[in-house]
Amino acid sequence: MARNILILGASYGSLLATKLLMAGHNVTLVCRRKTAELINRDGTEVRIKLRDEAVHRAIFSRDLPGRLDATTPAEVDLSRYDLVGLAMQEPQYTNHTIRVLMIKIAEAKLPCLSIMNMPPLPYLKRIPALAEMDLEEAYTNALVWERFKPGLVSLCSPDPQAFRPPEEAANVLHVGLPTNFKAAAFEDAQHNKMLRELEADIDAVTLDGKDVPVKLKVFDSLFVPLAKWSMLLTGNYRCITPHEPQSIRDAVHGDLKLSQSIYDHVDGIARRLGADPADQVPFEKYARAAESLLKPSSAARAVAGGAPFIERVDLLVKLVSDQLGVPSAEIDRTVQTVDQKLNEKIVAGGSGAQ
Repeated sequence: MARNILILGASYGSLLATKLLMAGHNVTLVCRRKTAELINRDGTEVRIKLRDEAVHRAIFSRDLPGRLDATTPAEVDLSRYDLVGLAMQEPQYTNHTIRVLMIKIAEAKLPCLSIMNMPPLPYLKRIPALAEMDLEEAYTNALVWERFKPGLVSLCSPDPQAFRPPEEAANVLHVGLPTNFKAAAFEDAQHNKMLRELEADIDAVTLDGKDVPVKLKVFDSLFVPLAKWSMLLTGNYRCITPHEPQSIRDAVHGDLKLSQSIYDHVDGIARRLGADPADQVPFEKYARAAESLLKPSSAARAVAGGAPFIERVDLLVKLVSDQLGVPSAEIDRTVQTVDQKLNEKIVAGGSGAQ
């Protein structure tokens, strides 16, 4: 049965959208009017490398069995959808029209699957050890999440690395590391049945008889998506330096011993919260993957580009560490560097609205 899925965010969101379209499901991308007009006219293009192929394939939405459209936040008709994907950067949810749409989504009680690096607050409330912690400071505006019922919000680890090539139109996405989306289950059995159907449908897709990477994998454990925290704190946020941004590869491999100590510390935090070691990704596997990540992280690129706000998983992990009584000097140093760079941008611009 074809499902109708609403995805907030047309950049990274177009990767999950393409996988769903290939499996015969219908997707609406929520974005700015200009981008929506472009997508409705030309569709999307996602470039992805199949196993054992030397060059990327271009996958065009218009060639796929599912139907794609795009719309602005104000024009969404929620009665059409079975599931909502949250694929915008966390600070974008503070935009007024997005906030209004989020209120409507919460009131409609639609299941929401986040593919943000920053876990939605209602999802964290599902983890007993985090439910009573003070974590709001890490969010650009924590009030965005207050109407959501925790059991209706799940998290999908955004492990695939993808970016919008700056020289290309806004409907093009290039996948650099085609790993899997790893989703934690919802509370409701019917919502999980739908999620597992989507998992199976995506898994069955082939292109010219070949398997297509970037699967949706569903797990009962709430902690599987938290494996991304170790990667973000070891690589992505350490791309932000007091000077120019560095690549993820250089952040990780510049001092491999230090990187492993950060990675192990964050893994240890996840285990204190209740994660099983099997939920996590071994450091060696991550370090190997990082060798091919030759660009700075999206967070580092955003800071270098003058963004006044970025997703602050670094600060979230610091807050959790401190409240568990296991602070880390290295994580504190990363948070301090990110704070400093963001403040530089705000001071240089005269306000946070530049």
